[in-house]
Formats: sequence, structure tokens, C-alpha cells
Amino acid sequence: MSKLSYLDKLLDGVVVEWKTLGEVAKYIRGLTYSKSNESADGQGYRVLRANNITLSSNCLNLNDVKVVKFDTKVKDSQKLYKDDILISAASGSREHVGKVAYIESDIDYYFGGFMGVVRCDEKLNPRYLFHVLTSDIFQKYLDEMLNSSTINNLNSAVMGGFKIPIPCPNKPEKSLAIQSEIVRILDKFTALTAELTAELTMRKKQYNYYRDQLLSFDEGEVEWKTLGEVGHIVTGRTPKSSDKSAWGDDVDFVTPSDIKNGMRNITCPSRRLSAEGAASMPKVRIPRGSLLVTCIGADMGKTVINANDCIPNQQINAITLSDDSVQVGYLFHILTAMRETLRRQGELGGGTMPLINKSDFSKIVVPIPSHEEQNRIAKILDKFDTLTNSISEGLPREIELRQKQYEYYRDLLFSFPKPDSVTN
Repeated sequence: MSKLSYLDKLLDGVVVEWKTLGEVAKYIRGLTYSKSNESADGQGYRVLRANNITLSSNCLNLNDVKVVKFDTKVKDSQKLYKDDILISAASGSREHVGKVAYIESDIDYYFGGFMGVVRCDEKLNPRYLFHVLTSDIFQKYLDEMLNSSTINNLNSAVMGGFKIPIPCPNKPEKSLAIQSEIVRILDKFTALTAELTAELTMRKKQYNYYRDQLLSFDEGEVEWKTLGEVGHIVTGRTPKSSDKSAWGDDVDFVTPSDIKNGMRNITCPSRRLSAEGAASMPKVRIPRGSLLVTCIGADMGKTVINANDCIPNQQINAITLSDDSVQVGYLFHILTAMRETLRRQGELGGGTMPLINKSDFSKIVVPIPSHEEQNRIAKILDKFDTLTNSISEGLPREIELRQKQYEYYRDLLFSFPKPDSVTN
């Protein structure tokens, strides 16, 4: 019997009830702290933030973990436990709101104030809920709830109102058996993707090693210049939401969500401006072949080269080279390698989210070797970049196909009918 035919047998004659998350789980927000609470010596409570959830795979990563002093006020409920679902509850970027990671075992980490945790009651399989929260059911609900607000914030009212399909709610044993079978099927797909992702991670580490070797220079070997010295820097803008005439199909409008990890050139942003709309913002029209660098929140430091003239939004700093001694492909790799440096710089301001403004961005210092050496380095790293990040070949393409396969079966398995009275 196939895995889906067995599920069909389990689902035969099953009644599905859509219950709100508030009825079947608890939603807890994380600990808040200020810059003064942060530990200077690495001793204290380890706190996970939005950047500790990988957007593409909904996996937990423990890179760049914040540590706060032991005298910071924390609650036991703000520590992460087995079967918790960690969720990004607030972000400067809509793309990162609602991304989730499943906690496989008790870990000695807490979660920050812009994060939340969902804890299921005994009638709901937490892994089942995790798959629901990665599905279009949840994303469509968030689009509906958050598009009417300028604040991307999953408060208790928003999360508590989300409706989840519960099979056989009045027969707990059968309900959990159905949930477990759906989990088993979907976890097989995610396991295949995880194996490929682990292989890709190893390749990226190899790429990062060679990149760091190529971009390490001895004292006196190269000239060091600020970004403000090598190019013209502009922070983008967004037209007023009320100005409908600004939107059209003439000039690219780029936001941080258009810039994906591993992307080198951007050609197809999600929105475009009319010629009139672009003409109203001439100072922020960026010529093609410039560098766009995200400058706020979880997206901080992603770098891309624009293939067409564009206008970026206010969460992006753009640099158009004015120094003929600097090659744009080389500077792309430099800034990509400096992503964590940019993030740390952005956190120095002490705000609620990391932010690097135009002034601070212009003061970033980069190494400038000879033009010939820049070309040599760029060519080598371009080859590594293609092998590691190309979506049309190799592992990234295979991972993409496996992810689509998982999404197809996930959406199929959660396609329970909804009563007319139920909306999400």
C-alpha cells in the first residue's frame, strides 16, 4: 500500500474541524532587552533572533547568536524546549514575518522579543502544526492580516485567530494517528531536501574558505579606501502608497525581498514604476551595474548588482562606482564577504533592529588591489559562485525541485474542505 493510499484509508469518512490556534496551542513572545543588557565577554543567556531561522528551508541555524547578561530578566517560558515551534513575529521585512523552525530537542537558548513560540496541547502533533505553518494556508492568512497594517507584527490576536484543520477532533487517538501519518509522509520529503542542503552547505563552506583566502591581504599589499571614496552612495525611497500613478511597467523598483541569498544580478523585481513615478525621484534612480546593499533588519548586508536602471526602496543603500580603479564584480564579492561586518556595524546604533545609514555605510573601508588582481579574484569567485548558487544547475536546482515536490504534497494533504463560515 502506498503512503498516500494508506492515508486515504485513514481519512475515509473523517470529519475535519477548523480550530483556532488559541484553542489548541499557546503563543508566547520572547524576552526584551536593551543594548546595555548585551554581554561583552560571551557569558550569559543565548538569545535567538529572526536571522537564526533560515528563510529558504525553515531550519534553525546557530550563527550570530546574541548573548545577554545573566542579570537580564528572563522567564522559563522564554527558553526553547523540545517540540517548540519558533516563529519570527516582527521584522522590517514582510518576507521574514512568519518564518518558522522546529525545535528537535531541549536546548539552552532563549528567544528574543521579535520572536514567538507556539506550544501545542496534547491533541495537536507539533510537527503537524509546523507543516501547516510552512504552508500557503498560513501565508495567505498573514497576507490578509498584515497587508491592512503598516506594522509587520504577529501579536497574540493575529496568531490566536489562525485556523488549523483538525481531523476527528472528538476522537483524539484517531486524530493523532492521522496527524502522525501526514507528518511521516511530509518528513520523508524534508529529509531528502535536508541531505541535499547539507551537501550544499559543505560546498558553501569551501567557497567561503577560498573567498576569505583570496580576499586576505598583507599590510602594504593593497590600498584601502572607504566606500564613499570609490562611489556615489544613495539611500532609496518608496513612492507614497496613495500615489497610484507612480506604479507601472517602465522602471525596476527593488526591495530587500527581491534580493535572494546567493543572487548576483537582479533582473526581475516584483514591482515596477511608471516613467512618471520614476521621474519624480531622479536622485534615487540608480544606473545599471551599480551595487544594491540591504541596510536594515534580518536582510542586512545582502548585496546584488542591478542589471537594469532601478529605484531601490529606503531599506537599500546603493553605490555607483566613480573610481575607475575599482571593478564592480570584485566589490560585489568584497561586500558579500563582509555581510556579518555590516550587520555588526548596524547593531552599534542600539536601535531595535540593525540599521546602517548612508553616512556609516560610506565609511566602510575595503581593500583595493591592482585592477588585474581584482579581475583575477572576481573570475575565480564567480566560478565558485555559479557552482554554489546557480538555480539552473547542480545542487541548488535539485533542492528547488525537491522543495516543490514537498510543497505539492503538503498542499494536497492539507486541502481539507472548509465550511463557508470558516475564513483564514
